[in-house]
Amino acid sequence: MPLEIERKFLVTSDAWRATARDVVRMAQGYINDQAAMDTGRQRASVRVRVAGDAAFLNLKSRELGHTRQEFEYPIPVADAEALLALCVGGRIEKCRHHVEVGGRLWEVDEFLGDNAGLVVAEIELEDAGAPFERPAWLGAEVTDESRYYNLALASRPYRAWSDLEKRA
Repeated sequence: MPLEIERKFLVTSDAWRATARDVVRMAQGYINDQAAMDTGRQRASVRVRVAGDAAFLNLKSRELGHTRQEFEYPIPVADAEALLALCVGGRIEKCRHHVEVGGRLWEVDEFLGDNAGLVVAEIELEDAGAPFERPAWLGAEVTDESRYYNLALASRPYRAWSDLEKRA
């Protein structure tokens, strides 16, 4: 069973940009919405993503926290575009920057559109307790805060958050 072990953090400065090695523009949407997950009607999110010139269908179990089941399959871009038109909620648009720190790859997501202003960094680990170097531009950990999950951002984008929510 494929597992994703990932930790997510807010980004506090642009210092990461100096070491970013590449960037991929992404558009993604969800076949189901946050409410279906919150009520337990569905136990996995179903995501469609176009990343550069590639596309993927992704299913991720609904556990809160750093470890979830994840299944991802490449699909034709034309199919992904058609599926994006069927998605509920808003479309997530972002630029994913790859940044290496201490021999590990960080994915820094700079959100666009309705989620502009939000920047988060994610690191995938081989196990939840694996050590990693914490770069100076890393802020608070938000791994356990579901509002920072892309599915939640599709349902309630960052622009709809209050100033207090954005500072918390």
